[in-house]
Amino acid sequence: MSTSILVVDDEPDLEALLVQKFRKQIRDGTLRFLFARDGVEALAALQTNQDVDMVLSDINMPRMDGLSLLAKLQERNEDLSTIMVSAYSDMANIRIAMNRGAYDFVTKPIDFADLEATILKTIRHVEALRETQRRQSMAEQARASLARYFSPNLAERLASGADAIDLGGTRRELASLFTDLTGFTTLVETIEPKVLGTLLNDYLVGMTDIVFAHEGTVAKVIGDALHVLFGAPSDQPDHASRAVACSFMLDAFACSFRENWNSKGIPLGHTRIGSHAGTAVVGNFGGGRFFDYSAYGDTINVAARLQAANKTLGTRICVSGSLAAKAQNFCGRPVGDLCLRGRAEPIRAFEPLTGERCGSAETQAYMDAFQELESGDPAAVASFAALVGRNPDDGLASFHLKRLLNGETSTTITL
Repeated sequence: MSTSILVVDDEPDLEALLVQKFRKQIRDGTLRFLFARDGVEALAALQTNQDVDMVLSDINMPRMDGLSLLAKLQERNEDLSTIMVSAYSDMANIRIAMNRGAYDFVTKPIDFADLEATILKTIRHVEALRETQRRQSMAEQARASLARYFSPNLAERLASGADAIDLGGTRRELASLFTDLTGFTTLVETIEPKVLGTLLNDYLVGMTDIVFAHEGTVAKVIGDALHVLFGAPSDQPDHASRAVACSFMLDAFACSFRENWNSKGIPLGHTRIGSHAGTAVVGNFGGGRFFDYSAYGDTINVAARLQAANKTLGTRICVSGSLAAKAQNFCGRPVGDLCLRGRAEPIRAFEPLTGERCGSAETQAYMDAFQELESGDPAAVASFAALVGRNPDDGLASFHLKRLLNGETSTTITL
């Protein structure tokens, strides 16, 4: 690697001496010297030669001395290593130069062996700076890429190498969460592209901000839909609790967002959310050509199908029993035992509730009605009818009432 040195000195013989002393390095291209007679010429030379790595400058010169030049370089934020040259008796000015950011100094008359050693030391310093800048640039690029998927603090850790994402997969315990905005495909066909762009961008920013606030990982964004992971790529022992808490906030945001756009005459649907906890294979499966952090396995499939099940169940959030069991202080209304495509055994599902709803009399009435359904008690019909009568918007109670009226008497639900 070639190093360019700007020599700033008004002594006419110095240029010939340096060229003679470093002729071998100049010939093989490892060193390149430029020369200026004072600070004014030096600044002009730096303007036309952007590849200068270090400055070797005398202190005492006409028009602009070395200290003034050093101050100008600091003002311009020039990323240069500077070696100051002056008589040993001028140590006060050398001290000022060092305080102003000079890297090193040599004294006159110049000892060329000492000068060579100082230049070599400075070259190593310059190379170290270049490597630091290269690593910083790579880290910034990594952060920019990772920030698309991960919360800012997790992206920072991954970019700095605190956690590694290797090509290929690892099996992890995690929670998988899916969201879907109902009626979005129809909406795309009916509103202006500019309006759609604003709507979708604001929706995704709001949703992903909530995910990142819970330190979740956005594994996929497909149109309006999100696939979110908790517990990957870094361990999160409370991944199930994070998924539940995040679901509540996503639902609250989506409801507010829907009301806002509905007031503008845009018929926006509800956002449905499904989540499941278990094991999955996660990793970067991009084949080395692009970053595609993905997760695969039954846990992922179940979460996606629980999200879709909301449409039939009349709920907005549906989570599995395994996630409910792992979430701290979980409270929710049992939905039933769902027979999902691709699974031999039914899976118990719940509609999670906030603390306020959890302790309400209406929730207790639902729990009593569901217990009657589970035990085969015919009184379940009247209990669910009473729930719907008091709250016609209770989609889950309405769903069970319709099932019972159609002759179904168990908690097993085939979707």
